[in-house]
Amino acid sequence: MPAMDTFNPLPDAVPVGEIGRVLVIKLRHHGDVLVSSPVFSVLKQQVPGVEVDALVYADTAEMLTFHPAISAVHTIDRQWKKLGVWGQARAELALLSTLKARHYDLIIHLTEHWRGAWLCRLLKPRWAVGPAIGGRGKRWRQSFTHLQMAPKNPLRHMVEGNLDALRRIGIQPALDERRMTLVPGVAAEQKIAQHLLGFGLPAGGFIHIHPASRWFFKCWPVEKMAGLIERLQAEGHAVVLTAAPSGDEKAMLAAIQSRLSCPAFSLSGVLSLKELAALTKVSRLFIGVDSAPMHIAAAVGTPTVALFGPSGDRQWGPWGVPNRVVSSTRHSCRPCGIDGCGGGKVSDCLVSLTVDEVLAAALELLAP
Repeated sequence: MPAMDTFNPLPDAVPVGEIGRVLVIKLRHHGDVLVSSPVFSVLKQQVPGVEVDALVYADTAEMLTFHPAISAVHTIDRQWKKLGVWGQARAELALLSTLKARHYDLIIHLTEHWRGAWLCRLLKPRWAVGPAIGGRGKRWRQSFTHLQMAPKNPLRHMVEGNLDALRRIGIQPALDERRMTLVPGVAAEQKIAQHLLGFGLPAGGFIHIHPASRWFFKCWPVEKMAGLIERLQAEGHAVVLTAAPSGDEKAMLAAIQSRLSCPAFSLSGVLSLKELAALTKVSRLFIGVDSAPMHIAAAVGTPTVALFGPSGDRQWGPWGVPNRVVSSTRHSCRPCGIDGCGGGKVSDCLVSLTVDEVLAAALELLAP
């Protein structure tokens, strides 16, 4: 039932029947953008006839394009700064003109980025929601009609933290509206079908493993990942490995493959984000670390084994799918949020995880 038909105890709740168009701003990394996807679904479900747009960095746009609740995905290209002062100014003004033409009634700003505050001032929506940030003065506070307490609870998932922006204006998400959404698209699905045909693998007939993260202190040692793959292969499971196009991730995958007596199938560095999602969607199981591909697996509905070290699995674990989080019970200091023990880029709480522990989690999810 739409929120407008229910009693709302919030004295400054926004009347949803008067919202025609919304802009949601999420200027962060890929995984952060993806975990905001339920915000769009809830708005579309609960606000009659609403159009919902997104504003994200250009390199993260694939996390939201084709989302059925989103009317338009606007982007900021971090490469604009290379265009020089006038080139960047023209790009910024073109974006501002496009956003002004949309005449937003409501803006929801989901990070502490100052750009969101300035856009609220320039676009002049009737309502604007932003996070309450300690130390920010009047200029920040007066950019918004509603301030939301910034999520700091390490036991609360970031999906819920994003949805709190809606709760702050009187929109209460239903349980079945809180799933993440990522749509790979037909072109990506066809490309993956071709790759699988070349491998001789059917859809649902393999395990997808993405060993790396852009932050290497979140990664499991190469020799242990190789040991896990060998054990899975011995159990009769085909494994498809992926890595981002970056040199360090491809080098990690090559190091893993060099330790295998029977190399796994590999799509190292050749997939777009949409193609990665399409591959994960047709895999039987995803195994990875705290990374964007892990969130992609959850968003496309694939059972997930996630290895966690210094980052918090309660905040960032797989959301909305059958999953097993493998984390150390031998290190009371986790989650510390530090980039490796002592800032040394190696996390003891990850290194200590055994192949047996991760294999057991995988076999639980693979059991019929």
